[in-house]
Amino acid sequence: MPTLLQLHLLVALVATTALIGHVVTVSAPVLVCWRTALAAVGAFLWVRLIQRRKIWLGWKQVAPLLGVGAIVGCHWLAFFGAIKLANISICLAGMATISLFTAFTEPLITRRRVRPFEVLLGLLVVAGILLIANVERGHLLGLGVALVGAFLAAIFPVFNSILVNRGGAPQLMVGWEMVGACLAVLALLPAFDDAGYASLLQTTGTDWIWFLVIAWACTVLGHGWHIHLLRRISAYTGNLAMNFEPVYGMLAAAIVFGEYKQLHPAFYLGTLSILIANLLHPYLDRRFNQPRP
Repeated sequence: MPTLLQLHLLVALVATTALIGHVVTVSAPVLVCWRTALAAVGAFLWVRLIQRRKIWLGWKQVAPLLGVGAIVGCHWLAFFGAIKLANISICLAGMATISLFTAFTEPLITRRRVRPFEVLLGLLVVAGILLIANVERGHLLGLGVALVGAFLAAIFPVFNSILVNRGGAPQLMVGWEMVGACLAVLALLPAFDDAGYASLLQTTGTDWIWFLVIAWACTVLGHGWHIHLLRRISAYTGNLAMNFEPVYGMLAAAIVFGEYKQLHPAFYLGTLSILIANLLHPYLDRRFNQPRP
């Protein structure tokens, strides 16, 4: 299957997490705790029973994965927190600035120079997202939290790209990263949920169904798929494609929650802006003689 098609199928899968975050009754930290715990179990079962690989790799290899996982956990905490503070559209609007942040974080971490055209494309995406979101003053806190999440999301794919290209096994990486994410969010949970650790048990039967969907489909499959693709694409290219998540997510919200009545001409202008940025990227990449894996 072509890499570009895989990317967009992955983005469509990831976009469903916003819908799940909207319908569950628990707080953002509780959702992330159960998501990461169940995802770690699912990933390790897959590695052990299907791939027949050992799980423990030694602290030298596990420690970096736990660290990356902690960043992932904080990203998801901001992602679902923004949904609770504002709404799906505002959250996805903030998250779509990931490519702009990645234009700086990837060069900083991999020690290559900043590419001006990537910064310009990131700004084009931001313009499109602002048109889509039509941000109101009452949603500024939610947008700010989403921007924090976007910054964190611009970091962990870069590290994952490095680790997977050193021979890391995607599903095993997912397992240990989810352990790190779960531990990080558990440590922060009392600060974000008034009920503390007791809130972990204050869930409904329906919530458990959504926990399993978001853990095993969106995380074990989706996150592992993303890591696998990082063997062939850069973190920036992957994150630029992820800017379709707001488009898919908002369209899904329009269909599922009847939000189509809220769509305005700016939505279509913003969508066009994101499309242009994604289409321009490979052309500019070839134009400036900067091939990517």
